[in-house]
Amino acid sequence: MEIATATLTGHLKRHKYPYILLAITLLSSIPVFKDLISDWLRDDNYSHGFLIIPISLFLIYRQRKEIAFPAQPDKLGLLIMLVGCLGFIFGSAASEYFTTRFSLVMIITGIAYFYLGKANFWKIWFAFFFLLFMIPIPAVIYHSATLPMQLFATKVTHTLLGIMGVPSIRQGNIIYLPEYTLEIAEACSGLRSLATLMALGALYGYLTLPGKIRPVILFAATIPIAIATNIVRLLFTAVGAYAISTKLAEDFLHELSGVIVFVSALIMMFILGAILKWPKRRSS
Repeated sequence: MEIATATLTGHLKRHKYPYILLAITLLSSIPVFKDLISDWLRDDNYSHGFLIIPISLFLIYRQRKEIAFPAQPDKLGLLIMLVGCLGFIFGSAASEYFTTRFSLVMIITGIAYFYLGKANFWKIWFAFFFLLFMIPIPAVIYHSATLPMQLFATKVTHTLLGIMGVPSIRQGNIIYLPEYTLEIAEACSGLRSLATLMALGALYGYLTLPGKIRPVILFAATIPIAIATNIVRLLFTAVGAYAISTKLAEDFLHELSGVIVFVSALIMMFILGAILKWPKRRSS
């Protein structure tokens, strides 16, 4: 215990300046973190934000032996930090939450890049990139993408119901069934669960897949996976309402389908990850 304490004390003494700068940054950002925590508590789709910082710290810790000191500071880090500071100031003044939060990540990244140097930083770059997933989707993007995704999910669900022989009529984002009306609201567009799946896909790809291309493929695939599983959820609810009962569909099936769909998305992601790893195993 005494050895560990002495080691930590020595580390802090040798690298006190970046820690002081980081502490000042975090203290000045307390209002930003309060708003972020409020978003995580209010919206279940962003509750994964509580895990992002601990996971990022763990990713840095697991690579600690690969970081070599002394390191030559990189001035590019100062530029990144300066841009982040400007964005933070203007974002705070305009009450533009996404810009402020994104700029905070840039400031932290710039501090690390400058102090660790280019070679060291690129050994742990993903930990800083991963911090972006604690930021909720910007409102302008969310509202712009929600309606097209609602309509797309409605059209596909209606088409599949026709193939299955379930009588239905579609008007906009509403599907009319015998004795039941299925409205695909904003919450059912599939966009809300996308942030969590993208974070999981990025982390899973980074930790398990070799190379640079395969993790990107897995990360990009989380988007169609989220859309496809959301359509399955809507189809599951519609068929349940038609074949079993409307009350069961509105209560039990609707809630259960959310869990099933999320688990299904994870299974699909893991299967794709295994497929992407297979050529590597075969060649070895």
